[in-house]
Amino acid sequence: MTLKEMTYVCAFTMAEILLSLTIIGVVAAITLPSLTGNINERTWNTQRKALYARFSQAIALMPALNGYGTLTEGDSSTSAVDTAAETFVTNGLSKVLKINNICDSEHLDDCGIPAKITALNGSIAFSSFPETLGAYNDMFNGSFYDEYNSITYSYSQTDTKVAAFETANGESIAVYYNPRCQAEVRTANSSEQVYMQSRMCANFVYDLNGIKGPNTVGKDIGFISVLYPSDSMVVAPVPLINSVGSGNQRQAGALCLKTDSESRLPNKEEAAALFYNRTILGLQAANPIWTGSLYDSSHAWHQSYKTGLSFINDRDYVQPQVFCVKR
Repeated sequence: MTLKEMTYVCAFTMAEILLSLTIIGVVAAITLPSLTGNINERTWNTQRKALYARFSQAIALMPALNGYGTLTEGDSSTSAVDTAAETFVTNGLSKVLKINNICDSEHLDDCGIPAKITALNGSIAFSSFPETLGAYNDMFNGSFYDEYNSITYSYSQTDTKVAAFETANGESIAVYYNPRCQAEVRTANSSEQVYMQSRMCANFVYDLNGIKGPNTVGKDIGFISVLYPSDSMVVAPVPLINSVGSGNQRQAGALCLKTDSESRLPNKEEAAALFYNRTILGLQAANPIWTGSLYDSSHAWHQSYKTGLSFINDRDYVQPQVFCVKR
């Protein structure tokens, strides 16, 4: 066989090359979005955990979280002055956390806060970012029906304005602040049920990459809640979107693990954080949810999504919906 004949036998035709490139292109088009999505998920998860660690360390350095800011409630002759959240950031948080830029409620976009956010369930949480705590969660200001005690309960709290800031790491953070937050109460008259609104000192809604997108909860958007003015607890639960079934409190933890090996029941404070952020989560819990926090060997804490009431219940009570979170 001559050299010319050997070259001819080993060569590819143009049609074969084009067919190979087409196959490679199709495979790439199918697999690349999935690979890119997985990389983004891992990146966001790493960033989220790092942000939570920094906030936990910073809050631990603050002696107390309440009392910051100018907060004067207006009357018929005086308009209300509200710089509580902004001052909490400038005079408190910025002393223990590296912050590059601080914005008031009218200039949130200057700190990279997106106007439109997609909730965890895929719905649009809001088309413009809520400028007050009451607008973010109406259970902080107004009247609502308490189905457990069969009464209409009025919960009224000063409706503070949101502030925002950018961290040195490039995250955009909106903060809702309660300057009159209260400590955990453990007395004979109040230990069995308490509305958790007043226990929230600060609620941070973060965007890991500013306005770039996808601006979706569970991806680049999430929240960090801080409860109790001293000996504060910092929580940042990532909830599973759907109920994992029904069961009593003793069974609920196993239901979480069966659904996802990294999930578990929220503790009392994490369940309260889910209530605080119910709008951007889009979770539909028709009934109270179990927590992993025990009151005693026979009772555990329940959290209502409807009212904010945290109360104890028998651990053998079967709850129609069990919700789980990841840390």
